Amino acid sequence: MDHVLTVIGNPASRALSKDHAEAARRSLQARGARTAAVDWLSPGVACDIPFADLVPVAALDAARQARAGQPLDLAAQAAAGRRKALLVADMESTIIAEEMVDELGERLGLGDRIAAITARSMAGELGFEESLTTRVALLAGLPEAAIDEVAARMTLNPGARTLVRTMRAGDAYTALVSGGFTVFTGTVREACGFDEDRANRLLVEDGALTGRVARPILGPRAKLDALREIAGDRELPLDAALAVGDGANDADMLTAAGLGVGYRPKAPARRAARVSIDHGDLTALLFLQGYRAHEFVD
Repeated sequence: MDHVLTVIGNPASRALSKDHAEAARRSLQARGARTAAVDWLSPGVACDIPFADLVPVAALDAARQARAGQPLDLAAQAAAGRRKALLVADMESTIIAEEMVDELGERLGLGDRIAAITARSMAGELGFEESLTTRVALLAGLPEAAIDEVAARMTLNPGARTLVRTMRAGDAYTALVSGGFTVFTGTVREACGFDEDRANRLLVEDGALTGRVARPILGPRAKLDALREIAGDRELPLDAALAVGDGANDADMLTAAGLGVGYRPKAPARRAARVSIDHGDLTALLFLQGYRAHEFVD
């Protein structure tokens, strides 16, 4: 079989049943596909349905109709080349739960004001560089010591560490590329085991934030350039790369990567991504590559 449909549920609920899987398989057959038996990657969580004689777009449409409102994520892709040799991941609202500029703003009583700007940027309503410089300007005077206090409250999204460590165990290179700040990405890199991190640098003078960011600012173009550069340095085609993000500033790299995944994506990222994960956790990205649960490295 030259293609595969992957059906993924939430590991916390383990609600993906044999009936759900068989309904998806029958939906492909109804569109004229030949199918193989359901292959369980993790019972109750994820399975593959190999198929042929149907284009992925049609397979995905059929499976979506068969899903019938169930909280399941779906992906249809070529079976060859599923396992990727490079991971490039956004950080905020992807690898971690928080938006760190918003968290810093809370310390100054500006959380709602800054969060509103963040939301407009992630939705593509405001240019990233304009958004970032506006938000950081509001942080002028915040004591440098507050950064460590805020960093201590960062929380990894479920499956983040397993995603990175499992891909590294599979000889993939992993990079955290964020429009946020190095003061946070370094901590997350170490917590998850990324090979490298790239982000913007907050400027500090006399123990307080100046309200400025070092230039050049790492934004959507820089994320795409990082994907291309890291792949090129390793002589990898972009088809061998997996990129994951949630916002408008991730859209370009999601489109360019062989497998672009939107994680709880806003509209621009959802349009750009080949796959959207709305129900599963970050281990869904491993299932998309054909990893089985017993291969996971925690």
